[in-house]
Amino acid sequence: MSQAVIELTTELIGRRSLTPEDAGCQELLRARLAPLGFECETIISAGVTNLWALRRGTKTDAPTVLFAGHTDVVPTGPVAEWLSDPFAATEHNGRLYGRGASDMKSSLAAFVVAVEELSAEWQARGGEPTGSIGLLITSDEEGPATDGTVKVVELLRQRGERIDYCIVGEPTSVHTLGDTIKNGRRGSLSGRLRVIGLQGHVAYPHLARNPVHDLAPALAELAATSWDEGNEFFPPTTWQVSNFHAGTGATNVIPGQALVDFNFRFSTATNAEELQQRVEMILERHGLSYEIAWTVGGLPFLTVPGRLCAALTGAIREETGVAAELSTTGGTSDGRFIAAICPEVVEFGPPNDTIHKVNEHVELSFLAPLKNIYARTLRTLLAP
Repeated sequence: MSQAVIELTTELIGRRSLTPEDAGCQELLRARLAPLGFECETIISAGVTNLWALRRGTKTDAPTVLFAGHTDVVPTGPVAEWLSDPFAATEHNGRLYGRGASDMKSSLAAFVVAVEELSAEWQARGGEPTGSIGLLITSDEEGPATDGTVKVVELLRQRGERIDYCIVGEPTSVHTLGDTIKNGRRGSLSGRLRVIGLQGHVAYPHLARNPVHDLAPALAELAATSWDEGNEFFPPTTWQVSNFHAGTGATNVIPGQALVDFNFRFSTATNAEELQQRVEMILERHGLSYEIAWTVGGLPFLTVPGRLCAALTGAIREETGVAAELSTTGGTSDGRFIAAICPEVVEFGPPNDTIHKVNEHVELSFLAPLKNIYARTLRTLLAP
């Protein structure tokens, strides 16, 4: 079965699925899942391909354990800097190289092969598991994430589908396989601020109003503000400027406006509405003439340690001897959408040290244990 994971990962890497393209990856997965009793449905939205696959148990439909992932990958960067063709998986020094090797085609392959292994077990003993297994696979995770998982979640909600546990196959490990599980993620709130001044000549400042000068004290206060203290699971909320632009390019012109892009990464200790209100209060207090547009990129989610965390940490310990730590660090993931319909959502996959980089790779020695961890977790959650 370890070779089966390598072979399927290799096949998936060979499909040039640059976001939002799926390049046939989901058809490959469908061909593996359908013979196992999965009902597979392709859901297309604005050119994004999504796969919803569900295998219902014979004793009872519940609990439903969901695996969520994505087939799309980020661009390769300079191909000449790769050891080999990034879309032709290559084994070298015990590693499998290729775009998506860690993020996250190896996780997809490991889970599918784990399900194949379990199906053979159930067939051999003439029984079926308690509960169901689902897969939600998208080609819109690395892109804007507007027509992928979020659309399928909306559809499942309308249908009344119940999801009890979800593992997102994101690469979460840091130093070795199994050392880190993400049991939550911070939310993302972005703002685009336009501070309005009056353009003029730098030699006649009394005839103009410099928006940069107006903004500077407010910007300093925003940067110095403590937004919250975080909580047991999350660090304090952070605020960062990502872009600042003002001026015409000439050195003798006072700009007529200043544009600032900024972002909050916030925890469950606060909410988007409160952060918006506090920012606007600071801007008002400094007497700025401004316009602001807000975008909520994702709400924070948190899975308090329960049955899913216990099953996954136990499987990791049994398979690798590693004591996994729970973490909420990092960016956003599609787990934020699934948390709206599922009470327990975690992320777990291989090390993430080469994701999105030139020469992305995964250790070949991690692939069989990854498959076994997924299988062990499913056995525990679907046990009678």
